[in-house]
Amino acid sequence: MYFVFKGDTAAVIFAVFFGILWGLAIFNMDRYIVSSINKNSSSTKQILQATPRILLAIMIGMVISRPLELKIFDKEIKERLKVSYLNNQRSKIDTLNKAFTNKYTIELNKLKESKAQRDSLESGIKSDRQKLNFEVFGTKTTETSGIMGYGPYAKRKEEELKQRQQKLDSLNLDVRRMEHFVDGRKQFDGLLSERLYTGKQLDSLTNIAGFADRNWALGQLSFNTDGSRDTTTALAVSFIGLLFIFFECLPVFVKMMSSRGPYDRSVENLETSQIYTSEKDRDFEIEVTDGVHDTRVATAIEKQKEILTKL
Repeated sequence: MYFVFKGDTAAVIFAVFFGILWGLAIFNMDRYIVSSINKNSSSTKQILQATPRILLAIMIGMVISRPLELKIFDKEIKERLKVSYLNNQRSKIDTLNKAFTNKYTIELNKLKESKAQRDSLESGIKSDRQKLNFEVFGTKTTETSGIMGYGPYAKRKEEELKQRQQKLDSLNLDVRRMEHFVDGRKQFDGLLSERLYTGKQLDSLTNIAGFADRNWALGQLSFNTDGSRDTTTALAVSFIGLLFIFFECLPVFVKMMSSRGPYDRSVENLETSQIYTSEKDRDFEIEVTDGVHDTRVATAIEKQKEILTKL
């Protein structure tokens, strides 16, 4: 019971209260059903009498074994919950990113094109600046004269570089403006606030996980991460439940397998005596009723005779 209410401030109180209530209800029900199995009747009738108790035992065994299974496999359950929480968070982030991409497709494509133009222009400026240095310092290449000095070619090249640098500055300004817009939209749509859980966050989430999440994780332990069935864990979980079911069915099985004892004979004698007494009481009531009826008939006949005589 404690594991069911775990996490609540009054978990101990609830566990004790419902544990006592549950125990008393099951004890009295179990005692009544077991004691009501009549050993003097046929085997078929005894099995029919025991069937409700066996079904109840199966249900009780499944119910009371689950909290114990949750405690035994606590470490494995936490690890499976961490994987589940992490996958759910990753899926949530992917969904937000996909929705954001679909919503702002035009803006994102424009930003991508502007960045490509900026990078291409920046690379061209860097290459042309190197060529200008070669021309000024007299380095001979296929595109430079090899004459040292600041000649007409160098001046023309420098003017072109200034114009391209101004264009690059304008592109950088546009890129920063579009990036600022996209970041603002991401903040508004919640993309920047969503992050994958850290180890401490996962530990905190698994510690406060409710019964439903833990029960789901316990069911998932019967399967490997690739989807194949983990036979070893599945059998371990099943055997714990079967053990409790066997314990609950044991009183009924013992009652059915045992021979007639003094208690059964005493119950039989008591039933026979009660039946005999009941039959005698019935005969007594019948005889009394018949006698009263005969007396009433005789009295009525005498009264009628007197009336006729007077006439």
